[in-house]
Amino acid sequence: MSSHQDKTLEDSQKAWEHNPANPFNWSEKKKWSIAALVAVVVLLIGLNATSVTTPSLVIAAEFHVSDEHFTHSFWPVTVWNTGAAIGPMVGLPLLENFGLKNGYLALYVFFTFMLIPQALAPNFATLLVTRALAGLCGGILQNALEQVAGDLWPVDKDRNMSITLYTFVYVAGVTLGPALGSIVAYLSWRWVFHVQLITFCVLFPVVLLILKETRGPIILSQLARTDKTLAKASTELPHPPLNKLLYEALARPTHLLFTEPVIFALTLWAAFCFGLVFIMTQSIAQVYSTNYAFSDAASGLVQISLFVGECFGFAACLPQNNYYQRSAARNTVDPGVPIPEARLPLSVPASLVGLAGGLFWYGWASFPHVHWIVPTIGLAIVGFAIMVIMTAVDMYITDSYTKFAGSAIAAVALGENLFAAWLPLAAHSMYTNLGFQWASSLLGFVALALTLAPIVLVWKGRTIRDKSRFIAEAKYTREIPSA
Repeated sequence: MSSHQDKTLEDSQKAWEHNPANPFNWSEKKKWSIAALVAVVVLLIGLNATSVTTPSLVIAAEFHVSDEHFTHSFWPVTVWNTGAAIGPMVGLPLLENFGLKNGYLALYVFFTFMLIPQALAPNFATLLVTRALAGLCGGILQNALEQVAGDLWPVDKDRNMSITLYTFVYVAGVTLGPALGSIVAYLSWRWVFHVQLITFCVLFPVVLLILKETRGPIILSQLARTDKTLAKASTELPHPPLNKLLYEALARPTHLLFTEPVIFALTLWAAFCFGLVFIMTQSIAQVYSTNYAFSDAASGLVQISLFVGECFGFAACLPQNNYYQRSAARNTVDPGVPIPEARLPLSVPASLVGLAGGLFWYGWASFPHVHWIVPTIGLAIVGFAIMVIMTAVDMYITDSYTKFAGSAIAAVALGENLFAAWLPLAAHSMYTNLGFQWASSLLGFVALALTLAPIVLVWKGRTIRDKSRFIAEAKYTREIPSA
């Protein structure tokens, strides 16, 4: 490339860097209006994932589905999460390369449409098929917020709050689903979906009005058609063929999951936490109905205690973010760059005391003679830990696998949704055969074992990252146009 061509490219990139149409240059008000809107959608989709758990026995009875030998009533949640595990691996790369807005709107409309057959399902098979399709779309919409944050804020410091918010609404939505089911199911289990359908329809004009195209490369390509000063920067953008794009979207997350010890260990940790939210939809109903004669609806409301803990966890993550930013001052390897391991200190006690301790508390307080508020406090402690841990994992992997962050997060999301889909199927049998105390204790011991992952990373994280080929390749200075 000649020096003249170099100069032309540099001028074109600078023109785009300072262009008001560049999402990085939008006002904070505009950025946060989009991020907040997408966060609301994430929360609402989470409600759809688990709100069906509270009236699950009523649904099973209506469709003549028996739980005598297996928890068949949980299949509507299992198929939803299985779809949510698969969808983002294909859908997110497509949104990234072809633009967010139109794809997001199409998915939103299809997800809303899928609420109709869920509400009117004449048989169990129809409910399962439409739930699977809803999960397929819902998983993409749920994970879009993280992509939006990367489109709007180029610097980690600016993205911290949006990613923390994403994790909170992602977990809070599925946590509050049973509570929604408890409130609405008094009318009919079908009204659980009717209410969601009304909500999504009312919200659609707001989505249509506020949501903008946030993908910088897409906006740049559109502007370059009429603005010659941006043409050169646009031609330098990568345009991979669709087959290569889909192959990498499916192959790279799987490869990372099974070849990178960091991603494998942290995925197990985060997936266990996310799976616990779904296990508790089964455990709480069993424990509180047996020990305290709570109805299914009342047991669903107990799930709010997890949400309360998650709120405290969200608040605790904010000073943790500040601690991470201050770590840049002591980074001797990459001066001025925050240290990824500075994301983890709070997660270690959260896992030891909050997750494991909370599970032991919940288990050994689950006796009829102990007031119901005591095990409920244990659940709140577990909720606190889940929020802290999942935020730490998300941010640590994003920091460590910069260039491959999308694939690394897709690997974690795959594990989270598969755990959430299949682990709870064993919950009823586990709590029946082991008893309430030892079933929760077994989960507590697993939490203790998984705490080794952050301890090792805090201790030897730098050494482990230096030995990773993928992390070495992921170190690059991101140019504005490719963000």
